[in-house]
Amino acid sequence: MSDDPEIAALRPWIGRSRLQEEEIGLAAVRRIASMLDQDPDAWHRGDPLPAHWFGLFFADLARQSAIGPDGHARKGEFLPPIPLPRRMGAGRRARLHGVLHVGDAAEKTIEVADIVPKQARTGRIVVLTMRQTIRARGELVAVDEFDAVYREAVPPGSSSTATPPVPAPAGAAWTDAVPLDPVLVFRYSAVTWNGHRIHYDADYAREVEGYPAAVQNGGLTMQLMLESAMRRAPGRLAGFTARLRRPLFVGQTAQFCGAAPEGNRMDCWVAAPDGSLAAEMSLEFAA
Repeated sequence: MSDDPEIAALRPWIGRSRLQEEEIGLAAVRRIASMLDQDPDAWHRGDPLPAHWFGLFFADLARQSAIGPDGHARKGEFLPPIPLPRRMGAGRRARLHGVLHVGDAAEKTIEVADIVPKQARTGRIVVLTMRQTIRARGELVAVDEFDAVYREAVPPGSSSTATPPVPAPAGAAWTDAVPLDPVLVFRYSAVTWNGHRIHYDADYAREVEGYPAAVQNGGLTMQLMLESAMRRAPGRLAGFTARLRRPLFVGQTAQFCGAAPEGNRMDCWVAAPDGSLAAEMSLEFAA
């Protein structure tokens, strides 16, 4: 696949970047808090935010005329024109150097970091890595790399393929049972301005992309993992690595689990209703 001229033509996109500016507004913070079942009125201008909330801002504000059929911004505007139609989040690697404050005038530099074609068990894929660097008050706040997987179309009437299931780890030190409520998924999509139709348009998810139901937003899964883990955190979060293994679906109840901290590290994971591993994360805390 590396010899594919369509893929080779994408190499010049690597290194392209753009700058986004955003005020970390009080109203937005209160919407995030309420979405995460926290008291929105507890937040005031100037308050420092949890370090892991950095990814809930800087929404992609593509014009309506630039939206593609899947609800994402059309490829070729800023995103590379990868010649595969289906997109799913796959993983993240973040280093946290500071925190945002309510009222900050912040900026994010987003860069096309890599484009890697692969032949997976589920078919031909391309992994797009975007690097996001966030600054506020003249300081570096976070550097976040996000992987998205582009996949082939599903033939009409066929089901989407997935990697074979593996059992989630046993012996969790803690577990949170979290309903993947459609209203929660909607509110997360609204907060992050995510228009991907597989998360709210069940007919599209079934008929076009071959899923059995609307798909849980992978960004929300990672956010909920962070929320669960940080309730047991031994210190300040310094970074994390996350990987999405298999899709979850709106309406399911997933088990968010974790091991006891070992030194400055903690591992956590998500078990699907059938007991398979849906996602995993390793967190690192400041010494």
